[in-house]
Amino acid sequence: MSFQQRFAALGNEIPAAAKPGSSFFLPAVTTGSLVFMSGQIPRNGDEVLYQGRLGENMTAEQGYAAARSCALNLLLQLQAACGGDLDRVSRMIKVTVFVNSAPGFVDTSAVANGASELLVQIFGDAGRHARSAIGMATLPRGVSVEVEAIAELKS
Repeated sequence: MSFQQRFAALGNEIPAAAKPGSSFFLPAVTTGSLVFMSGQIPRNGDEVLYQGRLGENMTAEQGYAAARSCALNLLLQLQAACGGDLDRVSRMIKVTVFVNSAPGFVDTSAVANGASELLVQIFGDAGRHARSAIGMATLPRGVSVEVEAIAELKS
């Protein structure tokens, strides 16, 4: 099964594309064979999902779901950068997961797994990536998680 088919098989999980949040930056920039994707928040179209702080009013399981939602939005941006064809992806290079964390919340890696596991589900070994999971005091729109990534395209 191709990467594109695996993504399409998610069906109703794939969110509606959101409108750009600003005209000052792009959702993705391609240079050479690399695609740098701007941070994506958990949303479906213009509806913001998973607002809150991990360890305060959200559980690690909810954070995992939020990170998965962010990764779905990343895949939409990557798909657009690939002209609609995720099979152009050679591999995921780096993923950074920002977690809106209360003081003392130490499960940022468990939250970040929501994004990482989805990328491996879609791309197999090509989805395995370097990763950082970082606790933050706040994130845009009060969301619980934001995820950015770098992917490599086939030449």
